[in-house]
Amino acid sequence: MRVLVVGSGGREHALCWALAASPLLTKLWCAPGNPGIADIAACLPIAATDITGLVMAALDQEIDLVVPGPESVLVAGLADALLDAGIACCGPRAAAARLEGSKSFTKEICEAAGIPTARWERFEDAEAAREFVRRRGAPIVVKADGLAAGKGVVVAATEQEALHAIERMMEARAFGEAGAAVVIEECLTGQELSFFALCDGAHAIPFGSARDHKRAYDGDLGPNTGGMGAVSPAPGMTKEAEAAIMAGIVRPALAELARRGLPFRGFLFAGLMHTEEGYKLIEFNARMGDPECQALLPRLASDLLPALLAACEGELAHFDLRWREEASCAVVLASKGYPEHPSAGSVISGLDRAAAQGALVFHAGTARDGGGNLTAAGGRVLTICATGPDAEAARRRVYAAVDAIDWPDGFCRRDIGA
Repeated sequence: MRVLVVGSGGREHALCWALAASPLLTKLWCAPGNPGIADIAACLPIAATDITGLVMAALDQEIDLVVPGPESVLVAGLADALLDAGIACCGPRAAAARLEGSKSFTKEICEAAGIPTARWERFEDAEAAREFVRRRGAPIVVKADGLAAGKGVVVAATEQEALHAIERMMEARAFGEAGAAVVIEECLTGQELSFFALCDGAHAIPFGSARDHKRAYDGDLGPNTGGMGAVSPAPGMTKEAEAAIMAGIVRPALAELARRGLPFRGFLFAGLMHTEEGYKLIEFNARMGDPECQALLPRLASDLLPALLAACEGELAHFDLRWREEASCAVVLASKGYPEHPSAGSVISGLDRAAAQGALVFHAGTARDGGGNLTAAGGRVLTICATGPDAEAARRRVYAAVDAIDWPDGFCRRDIGA
């Protein structure tokens, strides 16, 4: 198999790492990739958003399978363009990727399929949104309806915080057109977790669980980020819980999409809250999570490539995956100033020492300078991941690896998995 992974982050590095181990693989490409990915795949200088360029490259290289990482390219129609060119793609067409591209579309699917979720309203007028908040009070959740790179959600503890979120999204357009409309919903309480399923349009199989840590600083303080670390499996996840989520959330969504003529293929990511009334959906995403992917894949004992092929070919009904009886912990190292104003250009060293601690080092926002030094070139720069017989053992191992890295201009949370 000749495989192309699309993207340049830690999630894509983890996907490349897992695919590179497959005996079915002939050659692996990544577009655009990063310095870490370049060690295991041929990197193509094509932006993940360049759909025409990606399709042309896939045709030129006779690619058998494309694995998209970022949600934005799926919402923009990458899978449509590839499938129309006769190239298999493990990701949904744009119409089904609206599950992530529109919060209100997800809510409509939930209502039609009977999936439990928070009560909600959608607003295109800022003053109407403000009046709703004043009437309902806080705590309350304000979400940009469109894509905002994981940062367009404000869990407002006060009315003033919610009003500020509305002004920032709808009037200041902090997230561009993604905030032209907002979804405002009740604030669910309980334990939050991420659950993944691999889907073939009609069938789905579980693909593990994780708990992400979104806030920038220890103690869940600071602004929301794309994710500062994750543990897998999610604490408290059991076979019974997995079965309940598949039966009550994943399969009803898949069936409703298929009923509408929008079969969903690829990774379905359900952000959930485990409340006193059971599991409720916070949001759907149309791809693997980041950094959840980095925490999940080291626990996968099965070959990833045939599973992705089965999803593309509608053959998951009798497919199964094996998982290692281990826990994993993934810690993100970010540039100082992230998420608002990350610094760039500082030199990073000691990654070999981190690997010697038994950790995996996944690159995200990295680059090489003129002297060949590894430098920071983004907000989230590295994800360090380790496994262990239990969550605490994995946590000790990953922080030992983090401490082996020399990067004064970076920071991380110290309480991932605590």
